[in-house]
Amino acid sequence: MDFMKAYELWSTDPFFDEGTRNELIAIKDDTKEIEDRFYRDLEFGTAGLRGVLGAGTNRMNVYTVAKASEGLAKYILSEGEEAIKRGVVISYDSRHFSPEFAQITAQVLAANGIPSRLSDELRPVPVLSYSVRYFKAFAGVMITASHNPSKYNGYKVYGEDGGQVPPEAADAVLSNIEAIEDIRAIRMMDFEEAKAKGLVTSFGPEIDEAFTNMLTKLVVDQEAINKQADMSIVYTPLHGSGNKPVRRILEAVGFKNIHIVKEQELPDGAFPTVSLPNPENPEALSMAIELAKKTDASLVFGTDPDSDRIGAAAKVVENGEVKYKCFSGNQMGLMLLDYILDAKKNLGTLPDKSFAVTTIVSSKLVKSICDYYGVELQETLTGFKFIGERIKLDDEFGDKHFQFGFEESYGYLSGVDVRDKDAVVAAMLICNMAAASFEKGETLADRLDHLYEKYGYGVEQTISCTLEGKEGIEKIGSCMVELRKELSECKNLEEAKSLLGGATVKAVRDYKESKRYVFTDSGVEVEEITLPKSNVLLYELGGNKGIDWACARPSGTEPKLKIYMGVYDSDKAAAEKSFETIKGQVEGYVKSKLG
Repeated sequence: MDFMKAYELWSTDPFFDEGTRNELIAIKDDTKEIEDRFYRDLEFGTAGLRGVLGAGTNRMNVYTVAKASEGLAKYILSEGEEAIKRGVVISYDSRHFSPEFAQITAQVLAANGIPSRLSDELRPVPVLSYSVRYFKAFAGVMITASHNPSKYNGYKVYGEDGGQVPPEAADAVLSNIEAIEDIRAIRMMDFEEAKAKGLVTSFGPEIDEAFTNMLTKLVVDQEAINKQADMSIVYTPLHGSGNKPVRRILEAVGFKNIHIVKEQELPDGAFPTVSLPNPENPEALSMAIELAKKTDASLVFGTDPDSDRIGAAAKVVENGEVKYKCFSGNQMGLMLLDYILDAKKNLGTLPDKSFAVTTIVSSKLVKSICDYYGVELQETLTGFKFIGERIKLDDEFGDKHFQFGFEESYGYLSGVDVRDKDAVVAAMLICNMAAASFEKGETLADRLDHLYEKYGYGVEQTISCTLEGKEGIEKIGSCMVELRKELSECKNLEEAKSLLGGATVKAVRDYKESKRYVFTDSGVEVEEITLPKSNVLLYELGGNKGIDWACARPSGTEPKLKIYMGVYDSDKAAAEKSFETIKGQVEGYVKSKLG
């Protein structure tokens, strides 16, 4: 069906609610807007849906949620009676229409005879992941758009291990969705009827208690907490779902002096106090930092709407002036990894065959830390589902022991009872690490400096190029095609300098083609890449420590092309100087391909 025919159906058929029809009638003269809303169905990726709220096939609304739920239901039905009996756990965050989308999901599942457990209030991603495993459910659904702007919402699907649904299952759900010829044929059981028949039940305090008890066992150094129990801490939930679980675990392990940013405490899908509810951006912590100055807080942190990401800042004093240093996702990940491994080694609790996991676009200093402690490092593609998969294969079903995982986009995980990034456990660990540092008379900023002195300095940055709408998606796709075209034309090391505006490119990993191209003076050597295929180009640049790099990758959850860079040196000033040169080359080159 072309986009105009789809528009006419949605704007005239009485099946669609009056609000939907009125919204569409209001844009009847805007062909470009109509096309953007109807030129495709909202894409169901490896973790589910994410899109702008509104009427249309390419928008998040009750009808696209129902369609995704029908596809999930058909997949569960195909897996047999045991899968059906185990059912689905559903949770949601603070975004607009999140409770409604969660309820619709339950109603569609009920119409297919599949029971679901629906959270009795908003609860974050890590609690949903934990709940799938706790209830031994076959699947989970989390209604969230994570850290996206307020106009977005999303629908994430989880497998029975509590991790984001694996690619093969996602493909099966997608196939079922694509087989739905008429959205009007999707059945939804009346919600009250579904509850009366036991096909929808609720869950609440039981999970909160179990989740908190599980997290208390992941404390690294309880003695440090006991000694620093009065440490002043400021936390902001950024109007999201982290408020209760984060405060619950901090109080449970013994922190007594926690200050909440009142203006950002309660759930609000409009996120009225921030331009973007993303703790990756230092501006999102501005109100928390102002409160920290008033309360003389040593530590500040904030979680995003579904509480899977966390950003933090620490008090520093420079020339007699109190300031708060914000840490990047890589910096915090490195500090937490080093802290956990060091503490366990000193306590004699670091087991043989331990491993840590990070992603191909995260800091390359991770390997130095893992090598120092004799811990195996595993690298995965971007996306925490791949980290969860490594835990399942090597810890749950293997003989290795997972210690920590992180990705540069402010996602961290410790323990094996949650299989997605977890800002709740990260909050506890960051506070525990800060307490341990204070016991030594240090701040977290001091800890980071010591880490760099020990393992080498790293300057890393991610640049996001946002291009929304159909035209933006096409530009991002064309950019990646152009980058690959120029890669294919390079025949030796000298010619490879053209790939990034003059930077020395030693090799390029094309994860879409599963090839690593190594450039020499006389030609190109080709090696196989064993990771799954992904639309990613990673450029190996060498540098003084031999691990400098840059990467171009379309985001899987946002209309963005992401440019990643990392430069490393034993000298801080040299690393910073080299980074500025490479940044100019890489950013200018990639952006030139976006038009």
